[in-house]
Formats: sequence, structure tokens, C-alpha cells
Amino acid sequence: MGLDRRDLLVGAIEGGGTKYVCAVGTGPGKGLLARASFPTGDDPAKLLAQVATWLKEQEAIHGTLAAIGFASFGPIDLDSKSPTYGYVTSTPKPGWQNTDVLGPLRAAFGPIPIGFDTDTNGAALGERCWGAAQGLDDFVYITIGTGIGAGGMARGNLLHGLVHPEVGHLYLPNLPGDDFEGACPYHGRCWEGLCSGPAISKRTGMAAEALPPDHPAWDFETRYVALAIANLVFTLSPRRVIVGGSVRKGGKLGEAAFFASVRKHLLVALNRYVVSPVFEGDGIDGYVVPPALGDDAGVCGAIALGQIAAQFE
Repeated sequence: MGLDRRDLLVGAIEGGGTKYVCAVGTGPGKGLLARASFPTGDDPAKLLAQVATWLKEQEAIHGTLAAIGFASFGPIDLDSKSPTYGYVTSTPKPGWQNTDVLGPLRAAFGPIPIGFDTDTNGAALGERCWGAAQGLDDFVYITIGTGIGAGGMARGNLLHGLVHPEVGHLYLPNLPGDDFEGACPYHGRCWEGLCSGPAISKRTGMAAEALPPDHPAWDFETRYVALAIANLVFTLSPRRVIVGGSVRKGGKLGEAAFFASVRKHLLVALNRYVVSPVFEGDGIDGYVVPPALGDDAGVCGAIALGQIAAQFE
């Protein structure tokens, strides 16, 4: 999936469950010419009208957009032949179930190319173009925040299939001493139900960023994350695992300690079954990593989605 038109000016939308981050630009850093964020809320029509208005205002300042890239929280319908292509489908988020999110943009911008994918595939693409996955054709990007999801690439192609991966709803074994019932309205104790931001709040009565570093919830959190990553190692054999989202910052525990704990527990979960230098010595430190683009991975990935859409127009 090569990009040979990275100088194209595009509009970017990272549609998250908590906020929509929008930008106009050509890439990260100085390539981000303008950005804004809007609370996602429970009124998609109002939000998408705000987004379209803002993008048109930026066009008047920075020039005509060649395309738009839209990386959305899901589940979403990515089948271009489906009557509900561009819809958010079975999300538990109030107000968003079975909502057309692509249609209002097409109505506002006419025939402009729009690249559309999941927020996690978008972030994965951003990291592949400019971040921690450069040069890799097989990797996974995980986000742990309001929800949990994963995207990535296999042989240089973004992960798609029947719909798209719903890694956040993997079922995980119950850890000894953990009687938490989970927070997912669909599956209870799935990965998202155990480890998302809302799950941490339900488990502890505190937001992740407020949890003391010695709170026992951090041990459960990092052990469950490690078990889920082990499942991905066994099934997809990624060359690197990138973990983004707000929870990965570890609150008062800190990002470095969060990752150190996840790596330690991952090695325990793998139990030396997968043989690779990355699981020996310090190799694990470069295998499970935070996004090099930080919190800009998603919006930069949306820029890349737009540039690809323009490339194939």
C-alpha cells in the first residue's frame, strides 16, 4: 500500500467514541495545518454538520481539499456494495446505532474522494506511514480507551474481512481473585468489558488517570492486556504490537510502568512457545510499544486514508 502523493492537502476526521478530532494537512508535525476537536455526544447529525462546516472553513483558508479521510469508531459497515455502507452499526453508544456517518459528508462535499475505515485501521495506517510501523507489512495497532479495538496490516494490506476485526470483544480467561462482572453490554467480561476506560471506572469507582500506581486494578489491567496480546501473537503473528489510546498512558502508574508490566505478563502468557529473538532479552521492549505519533496516530492515519482515496480516484 504505497503512497506517492503525500503532498496532497486533505481533510481528516478521527471519529472516536469520546471526541471527533479533525484536521487539514498533508501529514504529521508541520504537515498538520489546522486541527480541532468536538465532543462526540449523542447527536450524530449535529456533530457531522459541525465537522463539515469546519472543514469548509479550512478550505477557505488553506485551499481546496483533494480528498477526505474518515477513520471512525465502530462497528461500521465497510462493504461498498452494502445499502448501509458508511454506517455505524451495532455500537452501544447512545444515539449512534445504525447511523449513516458517511452520507452527510458526501452530501456536503459532493464528488470529493472519501477514504473510510475504522479508527484503529486509521491509526495503524498513520503509524505505518510515519510512526512505529514504518517498514513493516505485518503488525497490529491496539487502542485502549473508551472502547478497545485493533487494526493493522497483513502483508501490507489493512485488516478487513467479513466486516472488520473486533478484537476488543475477545473472551479472556478469568484471572484468580477477580470477581469483576465486566462492563460490556454485549459480552460482559470480554477484553473491552474488562480493560476499557469505562470498565476501569466501573471496577474501581475512579477514572484510569486517577488510579494510584499501587492500585490492584493495574495488575489485572496489564495481565488481561497481555493475555489478549498473546492471543493476537498466536493468531496473527504480528512483527510489532503498538498500543495506543488513553489507558495505555497508565494514569498515575505511568506509561513506562504500564508497558513494562504488559511486556512481563506477555512473556509469561507466551511461555516460550513462540520462538523469536524479540522474545529474548530486551527484544520485547521493541515489540510491544506505544505509538510513535502519540495521540496524533489516528488523525494522521485519516490524512493517509484521504491521500490513498485521492491516489486511486
